[in-house]
Amino acid sequence: MKNSKVAHLLSELSSTNEPGIQYVVVNSDSVVFEYSSGQADIKNKVALSFNHTMAAFSMTKTLTAIGVLQLLERDKIKLEDNISLYVEHPYSTEITIRQLLSHTSGLPDPIPLKWVHLAKNHITFNEKKALEKVLLENPKASSLPGEKYEYSNIGYWLLGGVIEKVSGLSYSDYIRKNIFEPLHLSKSEIDFSVIQEDNHAKGYLKKYSFMNLLKSFLIEDTTWGEYEDNWLHINNVYLNGPAFGGAIGSASAFSRILQSLLSDKSVLLGSNVKQHLYSQEKNNSGKKIDMTLGWHIGVLNGKKYYFKEGGGAGFHSEMRIYPDINLATVLMVNRTSFNTRKQLSNLDIAVMSK
Repeated sequence: MKNSKVAHLLSELSSTNEPGIQYVVVNSDSVVFEYSSGQADIKNKVALSFNHTMAAFSMTKTLTAIGVLQLLERDKIKLEDNISLYVEHPYSTEITIRQLLSHTSGLPDPIPLKWVHLAKNHITFNEKKALEKVLLENPKASSLPGEKYEYSNIGYWLLGGVIEKVSGLSYSDYIRKNIFEPLHLSKSEIDFSVIQEDNHAKGYLKKYSFMNLLKSFLIEDTTWGEYEDNWLHINNVYLNGPAFGGAIGSASAFSRILQSLLSDKSVLLGSNVKQHLYSQEKNNSGKKIDMTLGWHIGVLNGKKYYFKEGGGAGFHSEMRIYPDINLATVLMVNRTSFNTRKQLSNLDIAVMSK
């Protein structure tokens, strides 16, 4: 699809001398539109390509939800199972898998900015100890199970433990085997670590920004790299809990996952279980919340869509799926501060108006 309005909007969002942007639009059969511009590496003047990977952070949660729903489809778990059957935690024994998926578990959500470790230290990192430390420091729930919607990274970290307990695989291996490999996505396209350094975009923080002034309070100084023009390079970090934000991939790779979900013959989920991704959840009192089992719910120009945003050290992203009109979009940038909600809406509106 050639769409000059979309291309114009994208050109305004990224200059050739700044961090870059990837934007992909797909339907169930093909790539509708694909765009990449800006810099993957400002210092060495490397242009961002379609193939460059970026940290997706919380977009990973939808992958975790798909993994859990696969176990449901295979009769390995039930949505109303108490998570205490699978993982140890200090919270209510009444918390269910469904509540973790829909963020209605009542689990706390402390700011996870420091729940990271440098990529170069990953070989010695112990995820189990990291989780134990977080649970020890945050032992109290913020509300009763099922009472209301409250976002929780800890909840999805525990869901990763459910996947591991039931499947007998590490979380990363399970997602590779059951999501990436069926879609023929290679490790260089999407994984949970940086596979090819020269194919991974550097993450940046704008030099003259409020967040840069506060960075000492937000992130460890070991994550700071060098200034490259007007941008601070953020060293590669991995989240301590891959299930709540560890995926690293390109917009193109994520679009292939969405493309499969749009298909009537998805290799990821059968149609019956897939409906959980598009069915609005309720709290204990029967009030609808803006969540499904894995997606947040939005409306754009009267069209319902399901989305997941991800943001963290050096990167920001959002992916959406519009099942009623057979469309899905992914936007990824290698800069920390970026209004993905606003900009993706503007781009999607332009695509739909074509």
